[in-house]
Amino acid sequence: MTKRPPQVHPQLAHPQLAHPELVHPELVHPQLARSAVQIFAANDRMNQILIERLDPAAWRAKPPGNVRSIAAIFTHLHNVRAKWVRLTAPHLKVPPQLHRARCTPQQARTGLAESAARCAEMLAEALGGNGGRVEKFCRDGWAQPWPVGPEMLCYMLAHEAHHRGQVCMLAHQLGFPLPSAVTSGLWNWEKLLKECESSGAPRRP
Repeated sequence: MTKRPPQVHPQLAHPQLAHPELVHPELVHPQLARSAVQIFAANDRMNQILIERLDPAAWRAKPPGNVRSIAAIFTHLHNVRAKWVRLTAPHLKVPPQLHRARCTPQQARTGLAESAARCAEMLAEALGGNGGRVEKFCRDGWAQPWPVGPEMLCYMLAHEAHHRGQVCMLAHQLGFPLPSAVTSGLWNWEKLLKECESSGAPRRP
């Protein structure tokens, strides 16, 4: 029997998608920009849920070893977002930094809502393909900038998901496990996206 060669989707076979460094902003479809804004809003909703349902005693509890506290993790998420905006889209209003030693859960929720809104604006400009001012994604001062594209959103989501996993693990290790309804709810993207679509913007606490 003769084996048929594997079918490759035309978009996956496109040389510019095989080599992301060749992707030009004008090739990014506006639908991607709209989806990216909603996806990042759903991502921030997960952070808001975790802080809302976290036992207050776990916020500053000292983990074993030389690792960040839960409070420090959430302030880090916000401060890194502010850095992304400052380096990538300095024409946008850069959110003020949060202090890891003094930040309260409510201050973290408010700050994360603001930085999520700025990141949404940055993503909309970067991925809209309409000549926006965001042409490169600068994730850090030491790193080479990336041309805007789906990789930008993937990096941002991966960073936040990594630290949410740390929060869930630390809460359990510190004796404040999150309810299973909360942790399983983080996977309910349909519900999260619907909440964000109905609000039309990153949800605020």
